[in-house]
Amino acid sequence: MYDELTLAEMKNVIAPAYRNWCEQDFIDYMERFSLNPKQKINTLSKGMRMKYALALALSHKAELLIMDEPTSGLDPLVRSQLLNILKDYMGKGGKGVFFSTHITSDLEKIADMLIMIDGGEIVFQEEKDQLLDSYRIIKGSTEKLNTDTRQYFLNIEESAFGFTGITKQGSDVMEHMQDVLTERPTIEDIMLANVERRKKDVN
Repeated sequence: MYDELTLAEMKNVIAPAYRNWCEQDFIDYMERFSLNPKQKINTLSKGMRMKYALALALSHKAELLIMDEPTSGLDPLVRSQLLNILKDYMGKGGKGVFFSTHITSDLEKIADMLIMIDGGEIVFQEEKDQLLDSYRIIKGSTEKLNTDTRQYFLNIEESAFGFTGITKQGSDVMEHMQDVLTERPTIEDIMLANVERRKKDVN
């Protein structure tokens, strides 16, 4: 984007490049995002720049948006607004969003399919709900841990109060470890456990 141009002037540069440009969609998104066409790009905050970029992208009937860390550096309110915009876009049918992010709470809100890449390798590629259903957090007394039961866990944290571990073998744990608590993990829990397990495998 050219910082010295107004939002309207920048749109006039970009719009002719698209066969399916819809001016009414652009006007509607500008109003929805409370963006002033006469404002210069160099006066926009990071959140407003992202909204303007989305207004441009969504005004030419794009079927797929590819975004790199779209919510990075945005305040929680703007992040939430952006995610709601993307959910509305995907809800129209035949639309998709592919984006990379380190903010796992965004994935909880919007993702259907998750791909985790660590060290250039795909660790998992799975539908979000299936992924969350296949892992469990287990909490209990450290007395429950031995050479055999430790093998069920990707990662274990121990303290004077007990242990917390994450496993993909929830049924085996419940069969061999009595009086433990089970919880549904977050996406972040699963990702961190896989990273820790991979570090141990390397070492």
